[in-house]
Amino acid sequence: MRISIAQINSTIGDFSGNKEKIAAFTTRALEERQSDLVLFPELAVCGYPPMDLLDQDRFVEMNIRTVRILQQELPRNIAVGVGFVNRNPYSYGKSLVNVYGIILNGSLVFEQAKTLLPTYDVFDEARNFESAQEWPVFEWKGERIGVAICEDVWRETVIPGTTYIKDPVGKLLDQGISLLCAPSASPYIAGKLKVRRALAKRISLRGNIPMVYINAVGANDSILFDGRSFIVAPATNVKNVQIQFNAKAFEEDLLTWNTLQNTADAGLSGHENDKEEDPFKVGLTRDELDVLEDALVMGIREYMRKCGFTRAHLGLSGGIDSALVAYLGVRAAGKDNIVCFSMPSRFSSQGSKDDAAELAETLGCRYVTLPIEPLFTGFLSALEGIFERRPFDSAEENLQARIRGTLLMAFSNKFDSMLLTTGNKSELAMGYCTLYGDMNGSLGPIGDLLKTEVFALCRRINEKALEAGGAVIIPEAILAKPPSAELRPNQKDQDSLPPYEVLDQILKLYLFDNLSKDEITARGWDGELTVQIIKTVARAEFKRRQAPPVLKVSKRAFGMGRRMPIARSIYEI
Repeated sequence: MRISIAQINSTIGDFSGNKEKIAAFTTRALEERQSDLVLFPELAVCGYPPMDLLDQDRFVEMNIRTVRILQQELPRNIAVGVGFVNRNPYSYGKSLVNVYGIILNGSLVFEQAKTLLPTYDVFDEARNFESAQEWPVFEWKGERIGVAICEDVWRETVIPGTTYIKDPVGKLLDQGISLLCAPSASPYIAGKLKVRRALAKRISLRGNIPMVYINAVGANDSILFDGRSFIVAPATNVKNVQIQFNAKAFEEDLLTWNTLQNTADAGLSGHENDKEEDPFKVGLTRDELDVLEDALVMGIREYMRKCGFTRAHLGLSGGIDSALVAYLGVRAAGKDNIVCFSMPSRFSSQGSKDDAAELAETLGCRYVTLPIEPLFTGFLSALEGIFERRPFDSAEENLQARIRGTLLMAFSNKFDSMLLTTGNKSELAMGYCTLYGDMNGSLGPIGDLLKTEVFALCRRINEKALEAGGAVIIPEAILAKPPSAELRPNQKDQDSLPPYEVLDQILKLYLFDNLSKDEITARGWDGELTVQIIKTVARAEFKRRQAPPVLKVSKRAFGMGRRMPIARSIYEI
């Protein structure tokens, strides 16, 4: 049997566009590849994740109607697997199910509901869906095909706080399936591909059957889907399984496999070098940093496209964070669609202004200078009386950031341009950012990158440019100088924050591993500093609640991935 994976980029709620894409890929699979079966990702009809759109009956009805239209319009003599939302067929539980249906010759001949409904990280599927109670087998062209939707194949992994009793893969294997299909909308996390492959190999070996992993591609809000669908099949030696094919990363793709074919590692792309060490001391190989860059570029591009923006802009300070966002923005939208603003104040160093101008020239984007000194002076004059001649402090510092934020938002309104926020995860964690100032914007492209990861990615970008025979992209002066907000004389980030090499390690333990102060200090970190960091993170929650969405690239991002109360006791210390 010839099987095609249609790795498509669905838009949430774009039923017509998603339908046309499903129809076009099906036609290609039939006419170009002579496929017997074409498989699309999880919830390809309505887009993933639909979240509380599922509360709207019209959304559900339009999604079901789209499936009926596909039944009428899809070509005959090819089985088509699509994910969609359906009404709960059981007499109890939630009103909806996350299903995978197979359309053949005008009929919906097969349905499998999702069994394991994740409620961790960005997922909240148990809020809307009922779990599967049966696991049928689809027979086609001599194959007995089982379907396990996304989380259904992750039961064997260790997910903190999650224990699954049901074993949908085991239920299918017990029925003697000859092929397992796993339609998924599995978000990108740096290094996750290796985990997916290892999991698929383990399942394939467990049942001694091929497994087809169909993943979504594209971005919806904070969530990035990397695609990289693949097929694993038992090798000649049944004690091992091998990757047969791997689809493209961050691009739509149509991948076709003949079940009689046994050419291992055919068509691989973008696979990591497992033997490479950690060159920049952030836990990511060079390959993983390259994939991370592509993920962020796709995230910006897709957010702009799906939100209706064709141009974007940002404040370019001459620091490393805005330098990285400018580079990513130009890659995502093109140099003609990115505007960088320099907004110097009395505290802006000549070096920072020169570095920003140099980077903009290298990137080839428009560069505009808007000095804020006259505005800052005017604000200080207006506030002089109510400030009661108190000493210069964070009020005056934040005032500069808010002036800049106001100017950037004015440009956004006037020219329908999307403002990119330039803060990183370390700053967001510690509240080292200004509400209604540098936190203004529609999207935070690097808001899930720790500061050390920002440096690592910038160094890798320059390294690649040199390897390609060009010059560095991000000026070395930006990489070399101590980070500074430049909101007061001789200011450095380290005046207010611990060294980033220390801060980021403690943040990882606290944010990713949920460790308390005692558990962190037991690993050798200073107790007083740990208490300071935990307190600061907790007290800055009100800022993060008002921040723009960030592109999620870690196992736990701020926003949907870490939902914390604002008003609480800091019990962890």
